[in-house]
Amino acid sequence: MSADKIIADWKKGNFKPIYWLEGDEPFFIDQVVHYAEHKILPESEASFNLSIFYGKDADWSSVVNACMRYPMFAEKQVVILKEAQQMRDIEKLESYIDNPLTSTIFVVSFKEKKVDGRSKLAKTLKSKGEMLTTKKMYDSQLPEWVNQMVASHKLTIAPKALHLLVDHIGNDLSRLQNEVEKLAVNLAGRKNITEDDIEKYIGVSKDFNVFELQDALGKRDLAKTIRIIHYFEANPKAAPIQMILPALYNYFSKVFMLYSLPNITEQSAAAALGVNPFFVKEYIATARRYDYEGIEKVLLLLHQYNLRSIGVHDAGTSDAGLLKELAVKMIA
Repeated sequence: MSADKIIADWKKGNFKPIYWLEGDEPFFIDQVVHYAEHKILPESEASFNLSIFYGKDADWSSVVNACMRYPMFAEKQVVILKEAQQMRDIEKLESYIDNPLTSTIFVVSFKEKKVDGRSKLAKTLKSKGEMLTTKKMYDSQLPEWVNQMVASHKLTIAPKALHLLVDHIGNDLSRLQNEVEKLAVNLAGRKNITEDDIEKYIGVSKDFNVFELQDALGKRDLAKTIRIIHYFEANPKAAPIQMILPALYNYFSKVFMLYSLPNITEQSAAAALGVNPFFVKEYIATARRYDYEGIEKVLLLLHQYNLRSIGVHDAGTSDAGLLKELAVKMIA
């Protein structure tokens, strides 16, 4: 069961007594809880028939008592338990879940973990409740997810602008959604999001960012690489080294994958790497500029400098100093 499917069912008036929302990705859990809190009941009914509890402060008996009440002047009532992972004795909800009131819609938000699959509660949930189990989205899935969100606003986004946005924000779906909504508001009737829009409204320099650093290293352009590192040194929040090194490792790992292909073409590379065809030529060009041994050396250097960035075998070299050393060794 997905968040979209649950909400689609609710829009059609199809409700189950129990919804258990768990897992590592809070975005989809929050999406369902927000709809349950603000959309299921009309405002005139919500004041009597909406109950919200927080796991840290609520006890299981109060939650069950609320669920066992009948709705007032309505067909349904909604009971929401937020931050349920912080609730003591949560397993005692099992008796109600096993025999729920059909006029109650009980929604449980159990973030950052999953209920123990061996427990009686888990077995009861599987047989009596609707369960949503979320997991963090892979970085490779983020561009397509953002593209779909942009399309839902009847907009398009330039490939480079898309990667600037994703590389800058990373795997924070709520923030990605907020930034897309901000862009949609500020486009003033235009339908395509550009690099200039990302720079103006999100605050990411279109010339000095991780994407451009990756491109400069791929082209073995040391002068441009050093200019970008100087910008990062002067603007520490623009791209901390903890964001730069994983991004570079991800890029050069994909380049390394190309050597396993029997015949490197744009079509085969795009399929193997799962990247936008717009960028495939650069991956192929980087593979040819470095060759197999060169990319292997680059990956080892990135691992070494990642360790140094957290203090392993390093006496306190600055982040910019580490990046300059790394760049020279990579390009040499």
